Amino acid sequence: MATLGKHCRAYQLSRLRQFLGWTEKPENARIERIEVDRDIVEAPRTLTGEDYVYLQNNFTVTDGIFIDENVIFDAVSPEWIAFCRDVLGYKPVTQ
Repeated sequence: MATLGKHCRAYQLSRLRQFLGWTEKPENARIERIEVDRDIVEAPRTLTGEDYVYLQNNFTVTDGIFIDENVIFDAVSPEWIAFCRDVLGYKPVTQ
């Protein structure tokens, strides 16, 4: 069962990609159903800079509101946390 974190905030992916240490796991993007040769197939969606993703309270980034599903970034470092706070203005909720 998916878990909701205490707090998350949506950002356009293009803003997060500005971080110099950004690495992405596109294979973990949400699954979408598409038609291929009259068959419906499921595949991870292709993430573009205009897509919104969610910065979670633990500083991971997910393609959805759940903290433990569709994690596309989990290389949390002091530099990433500083970027989130200083550039994005993100302040995690601690309560």
